[in-house]
Formats: sequence, structure tokens, C-alpha cells
Amino acid sequence: MLATLPNNPAILIAAISGRSLAAAARRAGFRPLVADLFNDADTLVLADRAVKLSGSLQRGIDAEQVVETLTRLAGDDQPVAVIYGSGFERRPEMIEAISRRFAVAGNTAETIRLVKDPARLARLCSELSIPHPDIRFDAPEHPQEWLTKLAGAAGGSHVKPANGDTSGHEHYFQRFVLGKNLSALFLADRQQAHIVGFSRQWSSPAKHTPFRYGGAVRLRRYDREKTFQIEEWLTDLTKRTGLAGLNSADFIDGDAGLHLIEINPRPGATLDIFDNDEIPLLREHLRAVMGSSISKPAYDGSAASAIAYTAKVINTFPKFDWPAMTADHQMCGTTLAAGDPVCTVFATAPSAAAAMRAVKNRVKELSINWRGDFP
Repeated sequence: MLATLPNNPAILIAAISGRSLAAAARRAGFRPLVADLFNDADTLVLADRAVKLSGSLQRGIDAEQVVETLTRLAGDDQPVAVIYGSGFERRPEMIEAISRRFAVAGNTAETIRLVKDPARLARLCSELSIPHPDIRFDAPEHPQEWLTKLAGAAGGSHVKPANGDTSGHEHYFQRFVLGKNLSALFLADRQQAHIVGFSRQWSSPAKHTPFRYGGAVRLRRYDREKTFQIEEWLTDLTKRTGLAGLNSADFIDGDAGLHLIEINPRPGATLDIFDNDEIPLLREHLRAVMGSSISKPAYDGSAASAIAYTAKVINTFPKFDWPAMTADHQMCGTTLAAGDPVCTVFATAPSAAAAMRAVKNRVKELSINWRGDFP
């Protein structure tokens, strides 16, 4: 199918933030038509056309208007497909609605329901002998050993220590597992999983969000035996759930071995640090969805990305001369609440440790610009 595509075909992108997918689409030779919540300055540069989706970070994407918005955005173009990013896991019915109007290049709504339902994923892991932390929906006797999470959410802000809470609507408890986090980016073709690479993530804690996503670094290498085991587990899950395209799986790697924490059934936050000019990952995403043969990039050195947040309210974001190796730039005049993201920062280095240090230092240096009062 890819061989028969017209030159520079259009592709629709829908996400809470569509910039990284738009950049990946350009790299893969597509014209991105982007619908997201922000329309950041660099998204507008990358996109052929862009519109804002109705909704907010707090409420999510407005399900009632998403299909109409995408139809209006497509206009007279005939997009190859819709690629969705963050914002759809908790409302997979939006994907069903979009698929009635457009081809969707990604996981089906049923696959998302399977892997993002904590009880169903836990049962699958048990059946497939994949280590997975205990989950429960009633308050644990020893809450200090548990976390509370929102089913289908992403980004870490929804994860909190249990602290005697009850699960409540859509929340559940997951036993805390000690160890290092590990994320596997993989391409799935509904039958087999192919690992692209591994990354480690870190948090950027705030008062009410101790596990808020801070950033990620691409690892240069990882244990060969563990890689084989993870790929085997992900292949088993792919066969049972029909996973397709780019996905990621989060693990804890500790003294008790590897534990699968969750599956993210879409291109995610690490796309920026794994995408590749020679083998663009969005092209391979489409090939995997179609069941075609895929290629995997090779990498030199390491790369890292991190989110720079504002700790204070910014009533009017000023005109700003953004440096290189930054993205997701706030528009001049935007109002930001305390804790909102201001931009994404990147760094490269020969090793993962050096790349992580470099990107964290760049965030600190850049954040000085919005710590004080703006004129």
C-alpha cells in the first residue's frame, strides 16, 4: 500500500499535543493535518493545516466534536489515515467514531479496552506468565505499599501514593514495586512484537503530582537476555490483544526481576528520541498496522527529552526567542496555570547518563526565564 501512495500524501493527526507526530510525519514524507488542544507555534510551522480540538487538559478531548473537527480539517484532501496520539485511551469510543469516517492507523478501540483495563491486563499477564504487580479496587490494609492510579490515563500525573485513599470511580490500586523503570518502544503487527529500543524515564514532582512525567533518555544498550524475554512477552500479548503499530510497554526492573506495569497503545512521549531520518518510525508504524514487513532504525549515542514546566501562573506568555533543541513552544500571549508545560527540551550525548544530565541542565537554565515576573 505504501508503494502506491501519491507523492507527499496528507495524513490526519489527532492528539492532546500533535507536534511530535507532525514532525515524525514530515520526516516520513507526509503532509500533516493536525488537530490538537494547543496548536503550539512549532506545530503550526510543521503542519500543512492545524485546528484546535475542543477540550482541555483537565477534561480531555471533547468526544462530541472530534469527528466533525477532523472532517473539516481534511477538507478536499484525501488523507491516507488518522494517526492518534495521547488523549484517546480513556475514551476508546472516539476511535470507533473516527473509524466510521476515516481509516485509522493504530490500535482498534477493542484492543485499547483490553490493554488499558487494569483488571483485564492483569488477567492476561497471569495467563501468559508475565510478572505484573498486584492490583485491587478496595482499599489495601497497608496503603504505604500501594499506588493509586486512574485507569486509561497517561503522563504520570494521575499516579499517587495510596495514603489510605479509596479507589473511587475509575481509580484502582497497584502494588508498588521497587526498582528502575524501563520503557520498551516496539512495533507490533498483531502477531509479533519487534523492539525498537529502550528508554528510562524520570519524574518532575509537583505538590499534588509526585509522579508527573519529567523526561526520558534513550539507552544505548540493554541486557540481551532480558531483551529477548521482554520481546517474547510482548509478542504473546500482541497475539492475544491484536496490538498494531508503534506502542510502548513500561516495566520495573528490580531485584525481584522484571514486572510489566502498563501498555501504552500508541506512539508516545519517546517518539522524538527514537525517530530516525534513515528509517522514519511513522512509516514503519503504517507498515506494521498493515501487516507489511518492517525495518528498525540503528542508533549512535543517546538522546534525551524533558518537559520544562512553570511553577507559577503566567498571565501572558511573552515573546520569546526559543533556542535550538526545544519544541512545543508556547504561543506569545498564552495564559499558563502553575504546573503547565512550557516547552520540551532535547539533548544528545555519547552515553545515556550524559544525555540525561545535559537535558536536565538545559531545563534548569531555560526555566530561569519564566521564574521571575514578566514585564
